[in-house]
Amino acid sequence: MNFPADLRYTSDHEWVRLEGDIATIGITDFAQSELGDVVFVEIETEGETLGGEDTFGTVEAVKTVSDLYMPVAGEVVEVNAGLEDAPESVNSDPYGEGWMIKVKVDDPASVNELMDADAYKASIGQ
Repeated sequence: MNFPADLRYTSDHEWVRLEGDIATIGITDFAQSELGDVVFVEIETEGETLGGEDTFGTVEAVKTVSDLYMPVAGEVVEVNAGLEDAPESVNSDPYGEGWMIKVKVDDPASVNELMDADAYKASIGQ
């Protein structure tokens, strides 16, 4: 499994890549492998300001439907439109084409409070 060192991670299996005050967010390689084949991603929170831990959408796989949680507080400024036609990119490229949302973060320093790759790997027993 892949856990890029330049990302931050949550116990809910989301990852965050911060560039300035914009965070790109998706689910981890571990999460997509646990879910199985992703068939639908529903995110209807574009333009909304959400708190950390708030639900920003759902991901539907063959086996289950799971909520997606905000790792940090901020405004959802973009949703990955490519997931509408190719939700399977969450499985094939979770840290690239399979990203889910971009958020204008209220407090960019809050991203540093999330787990680094080593802490995340330890949290899932890797």
